[in-house]
Amino acid sequence: MCKQVREMGFLKLQGCSALIYFCLLFSVYEAGHVTIKRSIDPSASYPLITDDRLPKDVIPQSYDIHLEPKIEENAFSGIIKMNLTWKSDSKKISIHAHFNLDINDKKIVLRKINTNNSDSQLSENISVVRGSRFPKKTIYIIYLKEAIKEGSECILEIPFEGSIWESGEGLFKGSYSNWTYLATYLRPNNARRLFPCFDEPGFKVPFTVSITRPSHLFTIFNTPLNRTINHSTLKDYVIDYFETTPPMSAFTFGFVTANLKKLQNEIKLDEDTSIQTEPVLSLWGFEDNANQFKEIHQKVIIVHKAIQRYFNVSLPLSKIDVVVIPELQVVRPVDNWGLLLFKESDLTQNRYYDIAQELIYQWIGSWVTPEWWTDAHLNKALASFLAADIVFKIDGGIEFNGKYPMTTLYSIYYEFSKRYPHSRITAMKQETISYKLELVIRMLNFTLGKDSFQRGLRTFIEEHQYKTFVGNDLWSALTKQATMHGTLNSQYHVDDIVDSWFAIHRLPVVTVRRDYEKRTAAVQQKLYLRERPHDVPEQEKMLWWIPIVLNRQDALNFSNCTPYVWMERSREMTIDNMPPSDQFIIVNQEEIGPFPVNYDERNWQMLSKFLQTETGRTLVPTYTRSKLLHDAWNLAYAGDLSFATALNMTLFMKFERNHIVWNPVFTFIDQIGRHIDMPEVHKRFEEYVLILLTPLYEDLGAETEGEDNWKTDLRSLTKRFLCGAGYRPCIEEAKNAYSVWQHLPDPNLENPVPNHYICPIFKWGSMEEFQFGIERVLQFPKSRKQNERTYLLKTLAGCPTQPEKIIRLLEQSTLEENSNFTENDQFLIYSSLTATSSGHYTLLKFLSGNWTTIREKLINNTNLWDHLIGSATGFFLTQKGYNMVHQLYEEHAGEFGSAQHIIEKSLRNIKEEVLWSEENLPVIETWLNNFLSKNSSNSS
Repeated sequence: MCKQVREMGFLKLQGCSALIYFCLLFSVYEAGHVTIKRSIDPSASYPLITDDRLPKDVIPQSYDIHLEPKIEENAFSGIIKMNLTWKSDSKKISIHAHFNLDINDKKIVLRKINTNNSDSQLSENISVVRGSRFPKKTIYIIYLKEAIKEGSECILEIPFEGSIWESGEGLFKGSYSNWTYLATYLRPNNARRLFPCFDEPGFKVPFTVSITRPSHLFTIFNTPLNRTINHSTLKDYVIDYFETTPPMSAFTFGFVTANLKKLQNEIKLDEDTSIQTEPVLSLWGFEDNANQFKEIHQKVIIVHKAIQRYFNVSLPLSKIDVVVIPELQVVRPVDNWGLLLFKESDLTQNRYYDIAQELIYQWIGSWVTPEWWTDAHLNKALASFLAADIVFKIDGGIEFNGKYPMTTLYSIYYEFSKRYPHSRITAMKQETISYKLELVIRMLNFTLGKDSFQRGLRTFIEEHQYKTFVGNDLWSALTKQATMHGTLNSQYHVDDIVDSWFAIHRLPVVTVRRDYEKRTAAVQQKLYLRERPHDVPEQEKMLWWIPIVLNRQDALNFSNCTPYVWMERSREMTIDNMPPSDQFIIVNQEEIGPFPVNYDERNWQMLSKFLQTETGRTLVPTYTRSKLLHDAWNLAYAGDLSFATALNMTLFMKFERNHIVWNPVFTFIDQIGRHIDMPEVHKRFEEYVLILLTPLYEDLGAETEGEDNWKTDLRSLTKRFLCGAGYRPCIEEAKNAYSVWQHLPDPNLENPVPNHYICPIFKWGSMEEFQFGIERVLQFPKSRKQNERTYLLKTLAGCPTQPEKIIRLLEQSTLEENSNFTENDQFLIYSSLTATSSGHYTLLKFLSGNWTTIREKLINNTNLWDHLIGSATGFFLTQKGYNMVHQLYEEHAGEFGSAQHIIEKSLRNIKEEVLWSEENLPVIETWLNNFLSKNSSNSS
């Protein structure tokens, strides 16, 4: 049911500040919007792996491996016996072996298996001529004296030696307290660092493994321990022999050796009699912290049950061990088959989501595996979506704070609407593509029907157990199931739908314009672009399969996610049977698909009026209210909608108290505030902000013990923006707190002022208070945390609107010989001044008025000089600003040196921004004047 969309809420992508939460997809959103902290996942780069594939003339049937780590020597040795089958005649064997894995080809032994009798006895030795590495590749080729015939079986025996790494790849060593541990991380192709093998996902074979360890430590492997014997030559060492694994890819191999202790409350999951015997789940930790994780153990069990219930099939494992290591040296958890390694900090936040995602990889990733790393993004996207879905099945997604898919989607909207998305960070490109695919999978879950989607996924797993898959395998299973259920036209194929979204690394915008007399609607799709100019090449060729899920005011039903019609990669279509002319429609409710929707002016007006009624806010669900608001503002920003219409959509916010709907508002306030490059209009905009936010802040009241996180976060954001707009109670509180600091005997020892009061003081306070802040920066003790000084300097530059304050800071940091202002400080000051129109206007005037002195100081420091010119000229939005920059350009022609191209680029960009300002600022000004004439703010 589509109502589940409303219940699903989690936040995975985090922006870089309270003001612009999507400006960097994978940094920390400090304002409290974050519920899941993410860094760039290393798996994002898996599709970029260009490793040559091994030939298929010889393939493995099984591995028998002995490993002997020498912990103190940071080295290991071992021997592998590969059972190989020849698929065609060949005189060589190609395997993977890392450059750092030492192999003595003189010790390689190849024995043929006599398959003519039932015992399959080893017979003759096959002569090995030599072994050598393929140039510049981790491929090792064994050359034979004579060709082995097709159908032959042999045992290849290779001794090897290698190094234990300190970084989290291959076999690596880490430490915690006084303990040392060994662990493996073999994704995506690092098994070859540990032993020679066929290191590709498609080679799935059983492993029979033995591992040497110090007798006082414990080793956990993919499978349970079979037996342990004393080492024949090494004192105080033993050898563990483990049960043979099911067929698995080499990258899912894993073990950990450490001073581990297992929790005693081991539980066997056998409650659901409709599912086969389930594995035993155990939680392990170091001896001194193992008992802290009982609650986590229970969560692991709950999540596993939920996943197993969803897939309706048990893993072919007798156990799953979850090991918690305090300082595990990996970015993401290690998901070996039957053995998961978590960093302690990843689990102590007690989130179901992290556990769910890693456990899902046991089914889809280890048991059912992508055929190659080009499909790793699909595996990740599917696991991420299912993990979220599982969390909502468990407890309604409390930990996600009601933000899925909004924050993920907003970040994707922002990135893919650029003229040149992902222009700098390749890993970010792969990450955002994976997130977009996750949203497409979510779209399929609702448009195909939840039951059809789940049954199709179950069939997919059943058909690919112990096998690999490509994307088409999944899409075919979903197509077959949805067609059978009647939720997808028999002429459609899910592969066609997905391909349109994946082949184009962009997003569409859908525009619906109604003919109110004919009761029809023209539906159009085009490339969604926010950045100007909208000149992306070949955009007319970019078309998507888009589900038009439609709600109408005379028959509102937000639980129905069935598409009214699919746009079959067509530019435009007409739909009939629209409601009467006095009733609105809503397309793409609850963000079912990852695309914004625009309407004709009349439909927007009806939506705005409806949401200003209690009935409207009750009938239109939370995510849809948030979507309508978000779409309106972003479409206006892109030039596709009047700002008067977008601002009208905020009128219902004076009654709105749901934090999910409010979340995007703060970003919009910040964005539009930065784009109002006219002081008189900006002042009116701040009055609007006060009127908009004051009732919300007053209703939220004082913080109470044990209140929900969303309420604390919303109050903090509201107060921050009110303070920035000049909310009198906030300014008075800030001044009182700042006065305490000013009167301390030694104000350099500490800063007692809460961070959210610093900016209002520097913006609204006196010159004396501002100078006090500069002195604290200049006299900042080295013994204190330097990030406190950085924050103070950033607010000194970024918050004031009075030119005299900014000039004071620039004089002391740029003109005066003051060693306490470093070059890094200057970089930070110039960057921070671009945050406000007052900042970059004053910076340009300061540069122009002191050109000779500043140029002499900085011209040989090209990095700082270029940064100054870019900061002083690159952020103007009006014709006035263009004229000022152009005047500087002409007056000092030939004097810009390395920054010549920077100011020329600034002039080009400002021309585009001038078009935006000339088109939108008069509209915004007129709307604000009209709004303020009807509403008086008593809060400022």
